[in-house]
Amino acid sequence: MTKQGLSRRRFIGAATGAVAAFTLVPRHVLGGPAFVPPSEKLNIAHIGIGGRGGAQLGGCAGENTVALCDVDTRRAGKAFEKFPKARRFTDFRKMFDKMAKDIDAVCVSTPDHTHAVAVMAALKRGKHVFCEKPLAHSIYEIREIMQEARKQKVVTQLGNQGHSSNTIRLFCEWVWDGAIGDVTEIHARCGANHCKINQLPRRSEKHDIPKELDWDLWVGPAKMRAYNPMYLPGSWRGWMPFGSGTIGDWVCHVVDPVFWALDLGSPTTIWARAKDYDPKKHADTFPSWSVVTFEFAAKGNRGPVKLLWHGAGAELSRPADLEEGRKVVGTGAVVYGTKGTIMYGSHGAGGVRIIPEKKMQEYKQPDRTIRRVKGHHNDWLDSIKNGRQAASNFDFGGPLTEIARLGIIGMQLLGQKLEWDGADMRFTNSAEANALINPPMRKGWTL
Repeated sequence: MTKQGLSRRRFIGAATGAVAAFTLVPRHVLGGPAFVPPSEKLNIAHIGIGGRGGAQLGGCAGENTVALCDVDTRRAGKAFEKFPKARRFTDFRKMFDKMAKDIDAVCVSTPDHTHAVAVMAALKRGKHVFCEKPLAHSIYEIREIMQEARKQKVVTQLGNQGHSSNTIRLFCEWVWDGAIGDVTEIHARCGANHCKINQLPRRSEKHDIPKELDWDLWVGPAKMRAYNPMYLPGSWRGWMPFGSGTIGDWVCHVVDPVFWALDLGSPTTIWARAKDYDPKKHADTFPSWSVVTFEFAAKGNRGPVKLLWHGAGAELSRPADLEEGRKVVGTGAVVYGTKGTIMYGSHGAGGVRIIPEKKMQEYKQPDRTIRRVKGHHNDWLDSIKNGRQAASNFDFGGPLTEIARLGIIGMQLLGQKLEWDGADMRFTNSAEANALINPPMRKGWTL
């Protein structure tokens, strides 16, 4: 590699979104803070290039795609064809061993259970990281990732694309403007159903592993089990050792607006209900009907807030002020305040409206106070090049993901009202729950 290339890596690797202000200095001035001019391209590696990986490949297509890694070459085939100059790998650890010095930033789009090991491998090498939601598969992993990202002073972004929408910014500005008074309760929902109870008997089936798939690497840090095509692709979301169910898949989208607007932070209690679900008998998967209630203590200028997460078959109650003929949002939230109600859809889709519509029309819009961005990937890439932190960085996306993981622990201990001490990362009333904060990894895998 050229001397110019080495200097380039040094500056990019030092990029930070730290709060402290600094003067941007061109990269050729040694010792200056990180600054990658928009005219220069980043060298990006992608881990997991089938499924959601395609979105990251497309979102970063304007940069240099230098490495592609996937354990399933069937799923990776189209990406390999699209980026023929990129080096190909099945094991991200070998990818970093061979070409870490050539990589500026990494996109991780693997199944949930391998997010943390891939993200940490990138962070420990000083790489900027974009990770699909949810950030990790346990509360411990989330906290470790956040700590390492701060230590490395890199630019990070969670893949909750709605965070870059105008809709979420409007919602925050309305709430801060007092459009519905003090928010007291949120009813959030996603209709996706990742329950696999009816497939549990199939676990004993015998199947040949496809020659294109490295099953050992796919299982990664999870406990080894026999290959079964019902686990992949995509359907791993409904299996607890690999995925995070509907709550893990969608909290980072649906709860994002209220999490930001109300600065929710950690809940103090979690209580889950479910139908036709036995946490011991059905431990490998998730319920088809569930409601998880989170309580958040008063914080700053707001009072206490209650959040009810409705999964799959659990419908939202119809708000009293919703006009006849209008449907309750299917995937999104109804936000109740002391002076009114707001309903919004997920991902920034479906809009955000004060209800009823008459009240929406009468509302005088406040001034814009939040920086608008042009796309979720662009926010991350531009932040790397301009020495700032992306909007949904891991310090934001980590605690947001943690809400989902707490809800999953609640499902594993149905009916128990769990008391959570977020600062100390422990439950104060349940040893069983504490044992689920940091489940063991398979031998040979570590953060």
